Amino acid sequence: MSQYSSQIQEEQQVVDRAYGRLDDLRTQARERLSDVRAAGSHGSPTQRTERDSFATMYEDRLTQLRAVEDRLVFGRLDDESGNRRYIGRIGLSDENHEPMLTDWRAEAARPFYEATPSHHGDIVMRRHITLHFREVVGIEDEVLDVHSPHVNTASEQGTLTGEGALLASLGSRRTGKMTDIVATIQGEQDRIIRAALRGAVIVQGGPGTGKTAVALHRAAYLLYTHRRMLDRSGVLVVGPSEEFLHYIDQVLPSLGETGVVSRTIGELIPGMVAERHDEPHVAQLKGERRMANAIANAVAARERVPANLPTVYFNGIPVTMRAADVTEAIAAARRTRQPHNKARETFVNEMLERMRSQYIEQLDYTPEAAEVSDFMSQLRLSDPIRIALNLAWLPMDAKWMLDQMLSKPAQLKRYAPWLTEAQVRMLTRERGAAFTRSDIPLLDEAMELLGPDPRDAARAAARNAKREEEERFAADTLAQNGIGSGIVNSKMLVDHMNGGDAELVAQRAAADREWTYGHIVVDEAQELTAMDWRMLIRRCPSRSFTIVGDVAQTSALGGTRDWKKTMTPLFGEHNWSLNELTINYRNPQEVSNLASSFAEREGLYISTVKAIRSIPDSVQRLVVDDDTTMYDELSFHAASLAKEFIDSDGNGRVAVIVPQEIKDAARSAISRRFKRIADTSQMHIEDSQLLVCDAQSVKGLEYDAVIVAQPGLIAQEAPSRLAAAADLYVALTRPTQRLLIVRTREDENLLTL
Repeated sequence: MSQYSSQIQEEQQVVDRAYGRLDDLRTQARERLSDVRAAGSHGSPTQRTERDSFATMYEDRLTQLRAVEDRLVFGRLDDESGNRRYIGRIGLSDENHEPMLTDWRAEAARPFYEATPSHHGDIVMRRHITLHFREVVGIEDEVLDVHSPHVNTASEQGTLTGEGALLASLGSRRTGKMTDIVATIQGEQDRIIRAALRGAVIVQGGPGTGKTAVALHRAAYLLYTHRRMLDRSGVLVVGPSEEFLHYIDQVLPSLGETGVVSRTIGELIPGMVAERHDEPHVAQLKGERRMANAIANAVAARERVPANLPTVYFNGIPVTMRAADVTEAIAAARRTRQPHNKARETFVNEMLERMRSQYIEQLDYTPEAAEVSDFMSQLRLSDPIRIALNLAWLPMDAKWMLDQMLSKPAQLKRYAPWLTEAQVRMLTRERGAAFTRSDIPLLDEAMELLGPDPRDAARAAARNAKREEEERFAADTLAQNGIGSGIVNSKMLVDHMNGGDAELVAQRAAADREWTYGHIVVDEAQELTAMDWRMLIRRCPSRSFTIVGDVAQTSALGGTRDWKKTMTPLFGEHNWSLNELTINYRNPQEVSNLASSFAEREGLYISTVKAIRSIPDSVQRLVVDDDTTMYDELSFHAASLAKEFIDSDGNGRVAVIVPQEIKDAARSAISRRFKRIADTSQMHIEDSQLLVCDAQSVKGLEYDAVIVAQPGLIAQEAPSRLAAAADLYVALTRPTQRLLIVRTREDENLLTL
């Protein structure tokens, strides 16, 4: 047996022991959960609550233990005293509470990612362990102390290497799902992952630098480090599209974290999903910060003195709704600083009180309480008074208000006087039209100013009353049993009764527009508008954010091209930090150099300075004479790349990126040669092994091979030159292995690439 084989065998024993312990813990959790469930609903309220609490705990534990099956153990640290520390997805101890496996997020695991030959402390060697299911299939050693005897030992054993584990992961076939990088996190990535919770951490990096993976691992690290706080407040992950969220949805569960809310901007208002998109210039107008003023003006316009004020008679005495009283009542309601619909209660009560005083002042005697009560009842039942009160302070639903504003040009111009006549025409649409992605922040702004619809408020009040009743019952239960010591309080007990685990917290958070999260992760953040940011900060008043993006990929006209200009007004000068990732792990050097050179010529900011792999012939070009030949070559090469990179086991991904106007024709041509081409109306685009799509659809995704067809025409479809450059930069940087550019000579004249 070779020395390398003996090392494999030695590590296999360690891995078997770790998986054995994992299996034991799963069995224990299942048995305890079964025992709790078998107890049924008998016993005192305290006993039932205790059982529910334990059931929730065991269910959470089982979910976590199941999620970490893949690559449970992936690393080892050897110190100068000869001690070994194994690194894995979660921490494990044996039956005697002796540590077996260190959680990758623990401080003790930091050297596995950050130690270097010049800064390694007492760590002399780092070992990468590669598993296939539960079998050790490879080990690689990085000796950090060149004076250590580990150098000769690793050399003799055949395990001495550098970045083999990383390179192996880069060269593997794409699966349509992002995988975690927990075994291959690099030093510059780990420092960002472990940054403090407070403030906004901006992660700027070019394509393939691992921005998204860093953000998700940072979320897992923060949940591990600040478990008590974030388990109760939750973490929100905001992505650019449903396809992107589907692409990343396995990463956090594989790291043992399941209680995270994932949404697009268009889904942040519970019960609403905005699938339509506005034309880019319309989206830009709706995303401007001053649209918040337009919404505020629309609300304020419904707080006014009506032109015609009614008079009612009671016992022959006239009582008039006077303009001065309406003005003062409006001012009193505004001073409460409550949302419009809630403040209306103050306005109505103030007006009724003033009319009551007016009635009493006209009497030459002191009325009895019954007479005054009868008068107030008549006021409330009076249709003219009710209509006038509504005209003076209209109760509103946000959807109705925004629909009114956008369907009536005169209103829109009045509420947003800075708009030109042409811009008013661009924004105006038919009444009742479906809301778009760009409408959602405007709706959220309106909901914030209006507060709940009065009918919704009544239902919420009923829920709050039920909660208060539950807390009183819980407090009584604790007092009767003498356990109200402060360790367990009535709120905690109610949380357990209602399901207080992380997954249920996530469900409650997702269903509550006013929920405030402990931390928010934003991917493709360069695309967000000022109104988008207002919507997000409303959901995290502590302003604890991980913000991921690349200003070179900004295609939205209202997006960010300078982090400082966007972040300083939002977070303050000293409450955000910019961290740049500079190494491209995805693209071969040849692809990276082509894309970067093009982007720099177009005036985009490029932060990536090098790619770590070189693959000869990874960039290929094909120029043809006409469209007919172009479609023929496109279909031939798409089928060839599919044959080369797509495996029968479902691994391997090829994308054909084309202009919008030829997408159907390209799909039709390719389908004649390759029958398994994706129908994107029936499936998530990343689930398909061969995909024909536009540049916007693949943002954030990656493929083994990519064909970019007619890049000049792709650029012409963009709303601006910088947006065109960003779209092409995205398209060119999707492949991990091969890039083919197919174009006609006419297209070549449109754009130099």
